[in-house]
Amino acid sequence: MMRNNTLFVLFLGACGLFLFACKGKVETPAAPATMLTNTEQHRPQFHFSPAAHWMNDPNGMVFYEGEYHLFYQYYPDSSVWGPMHWGHAVSTDLAHWEHLPIALYPDSLGFIFSGSAVIDWNNTTGFGKDGKPPMVAMFTLHNMPKEKAGQKDCETQGIAYSNDRGRTWTKFSGNPVISNPEKDRDFRDPKVIWVENSKQWVVTLAVGDHTEFWGSPDLKKWEHLSDFGKEYGVHAGVWECPDLFPIKVEGTGEQRWVLFVNINPGGPNGGSATQYFIGNFDGKTFTLDPDVAPAVAKGHALWLDEGKDNYASVSWSDVPKSDGRRLFIGWMSNWEYANKVPTTVWRNAATLPRSLTLNKTEAGYRLFALPVKELEALRGKSYEIPKTEISGLLDLSKNLGFSPAQSEMTLEFDLTNAAGTNLGVELSNAKGETYRIGYDAVKNQFYSDRTKAGDHAFSPEKFATGLHTAPRVSKDKTLRLHLFFDVASVELFADNGATVMTELYFPSEDFNQVKLVAEGGKAPLTKGTAYQIQRIWK
Repeated sequence: MMRNNTLFVLFLGACGLFLFACKGKVETPAAPATMLTNTEQHRPQFHFSPAAHWMNDPNGMVFYEGEYHLFYQYYPDSSVWGPMHWGHAVSTDLAHWEHLPIALYPDSLGFIFSGSAVIDWNNTTGFGKDGKPPMVAMFTLHNMPKEKAGQKDCETQGIAYSNDRGRTWTKFSGNPVISNPEKDRDFRDPKVIWVENSKQWVVTLAVGDHTEFWGSPDLKKWEHLSDFGKEYGVHAGVWECPDLFPIKVEGTGEQRWVLFVNINPGGPNGGSATQYFIGNFDGKTFTLDPDVAPAVAKGHALWLDEGKDNYASVSWSDVPKSDGRRLFIGWMSNWEYANKVPTTVWRNAATLPRSLTLNKTEAGYRLFALPVKELEALRGKSYEIPKTEISGLLDLSKNLGFSPAQSEMTLEFDLTNAAGTNLGVELSNAKGETYRIGYDAVKNQFYSDRTKAGDHAFSPEKFATGLHTAPRVSKDKTLRLHLFFDVASVELFADNGATVMTELYFPSEDFNQVKLVAEGGKAPLTKGTAYQIQRIWK
């Protein structure tokens, strides 16, 4: 790509790739790739996906002047991972998305790996213009020649700023703003927050097997504050994409702090996933809540999403206090097979935006997640499922009036006499392919079964080798299932968000049949509604 910048050549060994980029200058955005039809096989219809080519981690989510910004790891030249850029999209309603030009390009300091964005309301950086605060992004600069040479200091942190609502960006001429003092190869994914009680910016970094907190008055000069995590959580893989933020305990005036830490591998069903910690942050040090510490002792974790396909979950910055929600989104894939899934025009998508709450349970503080209420605007036709006792299979296909492949379902079952019952929802097609998701009362766990759901030859040892499961934490005799099916994915929000599972599947043709299932027993369906979900792309 020839652009009006300082020229440099970055050699990538056998890859033979050459990049042209800049440092400390306004980057001229390139037009985004054009979606071909928006209906390519397996293309999600109401989840965000790139117009074309590769996507992974969501980055830099920030709200400003009525827009939710979603930046993301993006490679514009291929549908497999490559030199990382920041792609860019905006939404005014968290449901419909507008593709914008690439925001940040690789430069002489490295690829643009994951990071975050904030609004510098007090202009601590001095980057503001015409009395308006700048939008400031902080990201990891990954130096590939250093990595290939075996140097451990290949990752540093840089910043850039925008004075036009994120449309164009200027990289800070003093980058990197945080060098790698410990020379740990994995030193990345800065998530920035303004901490009021210490009157400073705090950034959380993922450093190998732990997190580090750094403080700054101006986002330019940084001082190491503390470390957390070596003695807690799962350490089967590298820690990535952390996120630190305060949150109120539901129904009380109490406040706690939450720390997301994504890990790859080490997830509950294999591969990548998001673990979390709950405690307090005094402006310098994060300490675990005593009720939570036993659940996250070393080798154990609390999981934000128990499914196979939610990673790099991070939250939006600067959501107005009048809104009051902690909103977040994840990458809907898994590093075990993300480069291989059977799509061609584009590869990978984001989860639905979700709202997070902190709840006091019998087991201690736990996070619940639900789809944002704005998604209700996408509902089209609906079908009220009659109250009935489910035994065996109940075919809903003829009554829906729309395809279950692009739908939402809310179901409630009475478990009082269902101790031996396996309850679920089964999708199928004329090819004999089936996908099932539900709850096994015998084992007291939710499950996802994609072993017969279509193509998994691209990853025979990782994608569909058996059931993916999640323990049920609620003891309520009413089982609540809230499901979103989108062509090649499902998101389950069970028991008001106490358990969440996100899963991909790739049928050879869209699923057009749907059944409710009760095996090994029976259970009353006390309430149920199915909705057609309208596509978000024009």
